[in-house]
This record gives sequence, C-alpha cells and structure tokens, in this order.
Amino acid sequence: MARISGVDIPRDKRIVVSLTYIYGIGKSLSEDIVAKAQVSPDTRVKDLKDEELVRIREAVDHFKTEGDLRREVRLNIKRLQETGSYRGMRHRRNLPTRGQKTRNNARTRKGPRKTVAKKKK
Repeated sequence: MARISGVDIPRDKRIVVSLTYIYGIGKSLSEDIVAKAQVSPDTRVKDLKDEELVRIREAVDHFKTEGDLRREVRLNIKRLQETGSYRGMRHRRNLPTRGQKTRNNARTRKGPRKTVAKKKK
C-alpha cells in the first residue's frame, strides 16, 4: 500500500479514486493533484513508479489534510460556541446549523425519536 499524508491508500484502485481516501481531498482536488504531478489519472496505485509517488506526495503537501484540517474544523466550531453565536448554539444543541427546518426531519442530527406519552382526558 502507498502511504500519503499518513493514510494507506488502496492499491487496486485508480490514483484519482485512491486519493479521495485522504480526509480533505475530494474528487476534483484529486484530479488537480494528479494533473499537477503529471501522472495519468487512469494509472492504478500499484503501477505507480517511485518518482510519480514522490511527485504526488509533494502536490498533496501543499494542501491542508488529515489531522491539521480536522483540528482547524474543530477549533472553528469551538470558536463559534464560545462566542455564543447562533451557529455555535446550534452546534452545542446538536441541531442543524444551516437553516433547515426541524419540525419533521433532521433525524440524522437529532437522533432517534424520543416518544412522549399522550395525556389522558
């Protein structure tokens, strides 16, 4: 397995797909990295030469990935919570932060339903 940014990427997949296993690299960024490293996007990871792998590692190092990116996101959320902003309050209460309605859906964020017993007449 090739190791890039501390992540073992799958050997049998195309390099463009394999790079997306790294946190912070999606499909479009992966295509940009492969183009910058001058490697064919159809090449399988196991068929990469050492110098191609080194060029890909150098291209990936220009972007914030894995631990650094996770830390930055965590600190951004913590800053929002400490300043008492609306988005910070939504994060603290584990509710959607981007304006979605929560009356009917939002089950992913709110968790399983908590049934409330009906009041008898």
